[in-house]
Amino acid sequence: MRRLPTVTDVADAAGVSRQTVSNVLNTPGIVREETRERVLDAVQRLGYRPHASARRLRTRVSSTLGVRLDPGTDGMAGSLLDRFLHALVEQADAAGLRVLLYTAEDEAGEIAAFERLLDGADVDAFVLTSTHYGDTRIPWLIEHDVRFVTFGRPWGERASTDRSHRWVDVDGREGVRAATDRLLERGARRVAFLGWPAGSGTGDDRREGWRAAMRAAGVAETDLVALDLAVEEDPHDLGVGGRALAALSPAPEAVVCASDSLALGTRLALGPDVPVVGYDDTPVARALGFPSVAQPLDGVAAAVLELLRVDDGPHHRLLAPRLVER
Repeated sequence: MRRLPTVTDVADAAGVSRQTVSNVLNTPGIVREETRERVLDAVQRLGYRPHASARRLRTRVSSTLGVRLDPGTDGMAGSLLDRFLHALVEQADAAGLRVLLYTAEDEAGEIAAFERLLDGADVDAFVLTSTHYGDTRIPWLIEHDVRFVTFGRPWGERASTDRSHRWVDVDGREGVRAATDRLLERGARRVAFLGWPAGSGTGDDRREGWRAAMRAAGVAETDLVALDLAVEEDPHDLGVGGRALAALSPAPEAVVCASDSLALGTRLALGPDVPVVGYDDTPVARALGFPSVAQPLDGVAAAVLELLRVDDGPHHRLLAPRLVER
């Protein structure tokens, strides 16, 4: 894959700072003529194409956002992102912005799509979803000075201090903690958690919310270990997690799940008498009548668009979810 020249490359070639390159490209009048000519010569030699995304987004002129359309998946896995995409397109249209959808089979393919779309000047910025540990898309976009916002925080590191990485996320830890607290308030003591194997940023965050609530209620660490189950979701076998829960002895009195898909399998395995709480408040949760933690997707879309179009203030938003009780 051909590497696009960056502002850093131009600065190194011209023997100046990144800020000086930015000044030459955006406010050339404040730079000495000799320095300005040296930078412009480096720009021409390297074939650097400055991205005017921030300026176009602020002025709402020909602003186009690139968003990946994930490959089709079975079951409920794509429900959340479909609803987010609908909210984003609707709000972007109201703000005079356009959304361009592209597809990619994997992360490397998505980076190739970045390069193709930028070469053709088709987009001004990107909105990324499904962030994860070791996400290579983010450093690529930062290195190439492309404006973007992620729906999902930077996992595996402290919240990014690089203002080039703007992100919006929903506080899954607090959402699951609230759900667990509610079950404890209703008298359940053995509240199990059914989530994904360690290594999923989103899943680990939700698990920590359950642990925090259980520890605050005085549940022993040995019980926490026994009640903490992790499975790989399988759309062709929804009961895999429920069967693991059914094998616990003594049985759990209630269950909090990292997704509605896991909650559905749990309901099928344990029956309606064991309280189960899901996550994402999908149509399945509403149809079967079990409670679920809802993400404020309209708020996420609004925050994404706000961060794309402003430079001042915080570079991230962490929104609160809501427990929908039924």
